[in-house]
Amino acid sequence: MPKTTEQPRRKRGVVLSVQGLQRLEAAKQQSEIQENFGNSYTLEELSERTQLSPNTLTRVQRRKVPVDRYTLERYFGAFNLTLCPSDYTQLDADTMPTQISLEFPSGPVPINSRFYINRPPIEELSYQEISKPGSVIGIKAPRKMGKSSLLIRIIAHATQVGYKTVSLDFQEADDAVFSSLNKFLRWFCANISRQLNLKPMLDDYWDEDMGSKVSCTIYLEGYLLEQINTPLVLALNEVNRVFEHPNIAQDFLPLLRFWHEQAKQVEIFQKLRLVVVHSTEIYIPLRLNQSPFNVGLPIKLPQLSLRQVQDLALRHGLDWADGEVGAQRLVPLVEMLGGHPYLVRVALYHLCQEEVTLEQLLQEAPTQSGIFSNHLRSHLAKLAEEPKLLNALKQLIIAKGSVRLEPLLAHKLDSMGLVKLEGDECNVSCELYRRYFESQNLSGQNLPNSLLQQLQQENQELQDLVNIDALTQTANQRYFDKYLRRVWQRLANDAAPLSLILCDIDYFKAYNKYYGHQAGDNCLQQVASVIRQVLKHSADLAARYGGEEFAVILPQTEANEALQIAEEIRVRVKALAISCNYPGIDGLPASVLTVSLGVASTIPDSESNYVTIIDAAQQALYQAKRQGRDRISLYR
Repeated sequence: MPKTTEQPRRKRGVVLSVQGLQRLEAAKQQSEIQENFGNSYTLEELSERTQLSPNTLTRVQRRKVPVDRYTLERYFGAFNLTLCPSDYTQLDADTMPTQISLEFPSGPVPINSRFYINRPPIEELSYQEISKPGSVIGIKAPRKMGKSSLLIRIIAHATQVGYKTVSLDFQEADDAVFSSLNKFLRWFCANISRQLNLKPMLDDYWDEDMGSKVSCTIYLEGYLLEQINTPLVLALNEVNRVFEHPNIAQDFLPLLRFWHEQAKQVEIFQKLRLVVVHSTEIYIPLRLNQSPFNVGLPIKLPQLSLRQVQDLALRHGLDWADGEVGAQRLVPLVEMLGGHPYLVRVALYHLCQEEVTLEQLLQEAPTQSGIFSNHLRSHLAKLAEEPKLLNALKQLIIAKGSVRLEPLLAHKLDSMGLVKLEGDECNVSCELYRRYFESQNLSGQNLPNSLLQQLQQENQELQDLVNIDALTQTANQRYFDKYLRRVWQRLANDAAPLSLILCDIDYFKAYNKYYGHQAGDNCLQQVASVIRQVLKHSADLAARYGGEEFAVILPQTEANEALQIAEEIRVRVKALAISCNYPGIDGLPASVLTVSLGVASTIPDSESNYVTIIDAAQQALYQAKRQGRDRISLYR
């Protein structure tokens, strides 16, 4: 491959001093009075005048991210100023501020993430409730409101106080599991057994004459709870998947309530603590005395308040959000998004990337070109399937105020997060929805079949995106865990081999620090593309496993073949020739970006857990790093 000559990089290492900022602001204000009728220059006007990009101008003004001296000279020169040494401060590599590592909002907020915002008193109440014998916590909210993020914190707290924990996500169940109640309850019990590291003994407790519900209860009481000497927190996530199968839901959900009530009279059931999590978009009628959702501690997740949004903005490093002035700047954002946690995080992520100004974001938010377009079209697709809901929402949009709707319609719109209920009246929940749906024709009769089909297809695609890492277009960690667990169980039955590759970008944090997050994102995308190109079989899966770490699941693949795949990934990434030059870091494996890879291979065993192959690949990866990086290591 012929070598390409790169343009020399300007070393970024200065920030404006207070004196420099004052001089620049004074000259800019004088120019605004003399040349712009006293009006403040917009960012675009400044960009045209200085010939600097809006992103660069923002960096200069914020005085947090170093730029080069030439940039300041150009900025000062645009206002007939000469840059002096006292106008800037030189920063070396040791004093450069560390940029905050951003996470694109996708899936639950990790347990160690700085971007999780507590919503008192919800967390503390949940921790107190699981300490009560036989307790039930019901967490419900529309999608992307933070249910799973709260759940993993409840599980972490339970583990910390010494409880056993089992977490079942019904999205992981194959469709065949829901073919009958008996098959579903056996899947349910088998998964609890495995997570407790107990041998499944279903056939010893299952009796067709007594029925599957009684058999399930006997298995839980007579085997699972008997085998443990601490409380068991049983976390059931995405229970709405069960709602999609009414014949199962009508039996399973009352069974959960029955176990809760048994704790009042049967001591062993006091060990059981249930956490039931579901999205509210799917409505299923249950008798009050059968539902597990009207007992115990009900939690309905609220929107974020202005102060919580401000806290989150500051955690993203948006210093302009500080103080009362900063809070007031955020008011239009909160009004636009209603404090919806996911939408707020998406907005802050894009603001942090300096891809868009707050004003631009607010202007484009309710449009097809805005950053929320997928989310909005997902709602439109669901509404298009229910003309009565469409017409009800249309009434609200036209009224531009509170309206009393038919109770069931109001409940369904509230469950989707589109309206907020105030007594018997309801109103559109935020300006984003009001403005977007105002621009749409909400008459169900006027939606042609082609558009309806398009919306339904897009809605399915959006559901698929739940499993995709938005930046790299590989599977996310949540889907990686689900897929590996499923593959492990299948290959254990077939006694077939399984290999796993963990791939880590060498010195990526240094790369991010010196070249910036945009370059870091580009780098991640290129490495992900290489990995996807190398995989040949449809069952192979590439996933983003961490910030700069990727994982590759290779079903029915022996160690030798896995090593060949890993070597091809290593060679191809190096051939990308992504230049790396980190001041202060000696002994780099190469002058271009490289990766280290750990490989593990085994034949899964139904008696062992799939995490063993992850641990083995992790150890192999550590070995590759210890040996100098830019290499492969096989776990032996």
